[in-house]
Amino acid sequence: MLPIARRKTTPSSSPRAAKAMRVVYSEAMTAPPQGGSPSAGKPGPVVAAWRAAWPALQVRPPVPVTVEQLCRAHDRDYVEDVLALRRPNGFGTLNAEVAASLRYTNGALLTAARWALQDGGAVAAPVSGFHHVCWARGGGFCTFNGLMVAALALRADAPGLQVGILDYDYHYGDGTEDILRRVGRTGITHVTAGADWHRGADASAFLDAIPEHLATLAHCDLVLFQAGADPHIEDPLGGFLTTTELQRRDELVFQGLRARGTPVAWDLAGGYQKPLAKVVDIHVGTMRASVG
Repeated sequence: MLPIARRKTTPSSSPRAAKAMRVVYSEAMTAPPQGGSPSAGKPGPVVAAWRAAWPALQVRPPVPVTVEQLCRAHDRDYVEDVLALRRPNGFGTLNAEVAASLRYTNGALLTAARWALQDGGAVAAPVSGFHHVCWARGGGFCTFNGLMVAALALRADAPGLQVGILDYDYHYGDGTEDILRRVGRTGITHVTAGADWHRGADASAFLDAIPEHLATLAHCDLVLFQAGADPHIEDPLGGFLTTTELQRRDELVFQGLRARGTPVAWDLAGGYQKPLAKVVDIHVGTMRASVG
């Protein structure tokens, strides 16, 4: 386990970390696409695109989460049933490869968070499928809530740690809210854009609101950022930002966190355009924004 830093870095305290492109990935995180969503199979193509663009990409394998860590955020019966294929995953299927990947996909975000806390800057976990999972029920292409699994694991290691969740997926993070109501909000601040911003929303107003969202998280020692691709205007399940506006969203987030010296671990969240290359291109843009 990596040690957890309790002190924010300053923008100049770790220049190598600030500019490094760091990713948590292994093939154990990838499973066949399920139930009309590409997310189970997305980590591999995204990392391949990142490596093609940036050959010096630093890649570290995930430390898989334990069942006990999953059970901090979820009902034990639900966790054990999903892993044993007695209950459908969040895609509505009973797929052994998906079940085998879950401890690694959730572990990727936790590993990224620990890496960011240790060295500062931004670390990517190329996974998605988290924020619709409730305490005891999956759905919406989400099986375990890696945002809450990571936040609760980090706070178990360092109870005074303040964790922010900045959810810029197009959809409301209903599962995250359900878990927070169950376990309490102490030390965790949740901002979910899907509560207010929908198709046809004023993109300029959303971009203008980002500094306010970041100010809400200014006290946090770490931010978990869901860099959703589904707010793109052409996404069939979302859509109100152009490619340029989506890129600006990511720039504002990473620049704002970097200015405060706040470490960030970020994941891919939704994206349903076809072909998949369109979604991958969005995630390439987010990686570009993450290093300034």
